[in-house]
Amino acid sequence: MKGFAIVLSLSATHAFAQQSQAPADGVYNLLVGTYTGHGSDGIYVYRFDTKTGGVAPVSSAKTVNPSYLLPSRDGRTVYAVNELPGDNGPATQRGGVSAFGFDPKTGALTFIDRVSSEGNDPCYLALSPDGKYLVTANYSVAADPGGSFAVFPVRDGGAVGTAVLTVHHEGTGPVKGRQDGAHVHSTVFSPDGRYLFVQDLGADKIYGYRYTVDGSRGLISPTDTRYTPVKPGSGPRHMVFSADGRFAYVTSELNASVEVFGYHDGKLTPIETLPMTVPGFKGKVGGGAIHLSPDGRFLYASNRGDANDIVIYAVNKADGRLKTVGHQSSLGKTPREFLIDPTGKWLIVGNQDSDTFYVFGRDVETGLLGPNPQKVAVGSPVDFKLVPVAQ
Repeated sequence: MKGFAIVLSLSATHAFAQQSQAPADGVYNLLVGTYTGHGSDGIYVYRFDTKTGGVAPVSSAKTVNPSYLLPSRDGRTVYAVNELPGDNGPATQRGGVSAFGFDPKTGALTFIDRVSSEGNDPCYLALSPDGKYLVTANYSVAADPGGSFAVFPVRDGGAVGTAVLTVHHEGTGPVKGRQDGAHVHSTVFSPDGRYLFVQDLGADKIYGYRYTVDGSRGLISPTDTRYTPVKPGSGPRHMVFSADGRFAYVTSELNASVEVFGYHDGKLTPIETLPMTVPGFKGKVGGGAIHLSPDGRFLYASNRGDANDIVIYAVNKADGRLKTVGHQSSLGKTPREFLIDPTGKWLIVGNQDSDTFYVFGRDVETGLLGPNPQKVAVGSPVDFKLVPVAQ
C-alpha cells in the first residue's frame, strides 16, 4: 500500500501501567527535557508548588538530547527520546528511547535501559491506553531513512523492549528543504483508545491507524480512509483531543495555524483553521505545541520563529470552534513546548534558544497569562512533564 511500509517483529512482553491518582492542588515533580551540549546534561527535576508557583531544583540525570519525556501512569518510570543524529550528525546514526526509574518522593532518576528508536531524530512519545506499548515518532531530518514511527513493548519494571513494529511513511510537500520527504512529528492515541493518529509534517497528512491489542487485525493497521490531508505546505505537528472526545486540534508548523476537526470513530472532519499570528505579522513562524486548559475552555499553542509567543484561544464546547483572545510573549526565543498544571493556575513555557523557562500565572476565567512570571535558567529546555510528589 503506497504511503508507508511496515516492518514487524513477533516477540513482545507486556506490562500494564496504572494511572496515578493525586489531588490537582499540591506539590509536583517538574521534569524538564532538554537538548544537551548547550549548558545541559540531560533531564532536570524540580519541585513545583501549585499553591505558590514556586520552583526549586532537585536532581538531574545525564542522557543525550532528551527532547521529549513521558512519565508512566504510576509515575515510577520516565521515558525519554534521545534525539539523534540531529541536523549535522551522520544519517546512518539512529536515535534512541531511554527508560529511567523514578522515585516520586525524592525526585531521583535511575537509568534502566535504552533501545534504538529504529529511525532518526525521535521527537515524541505516546503510551498505549492499555499501557502495553510505547510509540515514538521518528522525525528524520535526512530523507533516508525518512520519517517513521515505531512501537515498543513495555516490560516488567518499566524497561523498554526492542521495537515490534516500525512504519515508514512516504510523501513530500511543496516547501523545499522542509518537505522533501516524510517527517513524522507526533503519535497521538484517540480518547477511546482504538486509534492512533500520526502527524506527518513532510507529507501534509494526518495518518490514522487502528490499534488492536488482541492482534485480530494486526497490532497497528491503517484505517479505511488511511489519512486526512491538510493544506499543502502547512506541515502538521502536534494534536490534542477535547476531553469529551468530539474534537481534535492540530498545530501546523510551517504556516503557523491551528486546525479544528470533528472526531468520531477514527474519522477526522475539518471544521475550521485559524492563524497563530496577529493580522499583518511579517516574519518567520513555527507552530509548535498545543494544549487545552484543564476545564477545556481555552486552547493554547506556541509559535516560534520571530513570533516567540503563546497564542490563547477560547473554545466553544458546543461546536469546537475557536476564538483568538490573546498573545503572550514567551520572553525568550523558540518556545518549543509548555504545560498547564492540573489546577489551571500556572503555565510553564521553555525558551529553547534562550536557556530559560518561565512560570506564568494564569487567570482561569479569562485564560490570559499574568505579569512577572518566575524565571528559571537551564540549558535548552524543550519539554515539561509533572509527576505528583509521593508522600
